[in-house]
Amino acid sequence: MKRHDLTEDEWVRLAPLLPAHPRRGHRWADHRATINGVFFRSRADCSWRAVPEVYGRWKTVYNRHRRWSTDGTWETILQALLSDETVAEPVRGRAVRQDIRPGMMFEVAHW
Repeated sequence: MKRHDLTEDEWVRLAPLLPAHPRRGHRWADHRATINGVFFRSRADCSWRAVPEVYGRWKTVYNRHRRWSTDGTWETILQALLSDETVAEPVRGRAVRQDIRPGMMFEVAHW
């Protein structure tokens, strides 16, 4: 796992929000590796072809990002994560809001 890849806790929270594999045709490549590839490209501000092979084929990463952008999957994921934005955590005898918005959990800029 690279430094900026999804952690296990982030993945557990994100995995149920992702679309299921299609019933017909080939199974999709690993969602986690593909999402990490999308995040890498966003952070590195590079071309799709420059995404390292560790994240899968660049074309797979590109196609998944484009498909999910078009069908609203990214927006659905973001809304689901935003709806669960705070957790009460006691500090010095009082409840304090802890920020766990998706932007704080992992980078979502430039989707």
